[in-house]
Amino acid sequence: MPAPIHDFVTRYAAADLSRLHMPGHKGRGPLGCEALDITEIAGADELYEAEGVIAASEAETARLFGTAASFYGAEGSSQCIRAMLFLAMQAADAAARPLLLAARNAHKALLYAAALLDFDIEWLWPGEPGAGGSLCACPVEPGQLADALARLAGAGRRPFAVYLTSPDYLGGVQDVAALAPVCHGQGVPLLVDNAHGAYLRFLPGGSRHPIGLGADLCCDSAHKTLPVLTGGAYLHVGRGLLAPEPAAVRGAMCLFGSTSPSYLILQSLDLAAEALAGGWPQRLAACCEAVAQLKEELAALAPGLVRPSEPLKVTLDAAALGLSGRALADRLRAGRVECEYADGRLVVLMFAPDNPPRDYARVRAAVQGAAAAGPAAALPPALPAGIWRQLQREAAPRLTIRQAVFARQEQVEASAALGRVCALPTVGCPPAIPIAVSGEEIGPAAVALFRYYGVGRAAVTL
Repeated sequence: MPAPIHDFVTRYAAADLSRLHMPGHKGRGPLGCEALDITEIAGADELYEAEGVIAASEAETARLFGTAASFYGAEGSSQCIRAMLFLAMQAADAAARPLLLAARNAHKALLYAAALLDFDIEWLWPGEPGAGGSLCACPVEPGQLADALARLAGAGRRPFAVYLTSPDYLGGVQDVAALAPVCHGQGVPLLVDNAHGAYLRFLPGGSRHPIGLGADLCCDSAHKTLPVLTGGAYLHVGRGLLAPEPAAVRGAMCLFGSTSPSYLILQSLDLAAEALAGGWPQRLAACCEAVAQLKEELAALAPGLVRPSEPLKVTLDAAALGLSGRALADRLRAGRVECEYADGRLVVLMFAPDNPPRDYARVRAAVQGAAAAGPAAALPPALPAGIWRQLQREAAPRLTIRQAVFARQEQVEASAALGRVCALPTVGCPPAIPIAVSGEEIGPAAVALFRYYGVGRAAVTL
């Protein structure tokens, strides 16, 4: 199939024209890609008013993903998250103060969106033991969601949307197919941060992509799992409660994005569509099989070592080997493996079809070596029992998110933040999941989590 954006840029680069336009490198430079790095010149189309090559490429992507429409972003899912929340707010009752119902394990981009758009968030919390002792996971059950919607309705509050993160950073997947009807039965749209799951549409056993399971709007970080440059993302529109006009979606993306989008990223998204229409799904099937085999081999080393996760993630509970997550990450690093994430207990490895066989062998050898070496002399302390219930009880908002984010603030030692009001989201990054949410009072549970996740300083209001 043609790749209209890339084809245009390639022709332009070969035409040997005098580039009396941006960017300033004029097609020459040390990186080697400068000739393909252009701006919105005649024929190149405009991302936020697309009618030409970009619109054609996006239409092909929408066909491949089975969406009502798909739109490109060059600034990651963060841009798409803000845009889809804006679109959902626009479609809601403007008379009431806007409220979002969201699972607590949301990326900090959600909080920045709440600050910019000035809405409140009612949180869905994980049950004890807190999804395996990690702030990265927050499984939501249909009954739990129905109860939360009913409770809000009884208080005279109707959320403009429900917001889920799926897959989460550890590879946990929400049951979108069961949760979407709960939302729709109350006339509430479902938004999904699917940053880690763009590939789910192309699984060999059939699509598990949120749009196909009933989500109304969904963002994908294409660069996380597809052959796309960092920053490439999609905003997908489903066929449910929300049907924004293309101009409205482009306007929302423009509101939160640069007017100078990277044409290198746009070409990458364009060529990804070509790959997805070709042999990439077959390569994905082989990759999923190889990852499943690796998980099986590692699981045999110690009970509980491999946690359940979506097909391209390997999530290891280092405590099963008598190690901390960071210690296991160091042993992997010594074996020439760099992990995606490690904390006091867990290690996350992300695979994709472009990982060669040696990468699987290195992981296998490093983890086998760690298992044979035996436990470390000292393990970090475990999270206190009941920490998530305690955090839920303590996380009382004293300011709106917007008020806290834009307030005068200072940085303090995390241990000195007790009793203060969180200003900017306080996270361990990656994965950028807030421990304390802007506007909430920081209690003992949050301070304990700061210590556990290695957060040294916190931003608090003055």
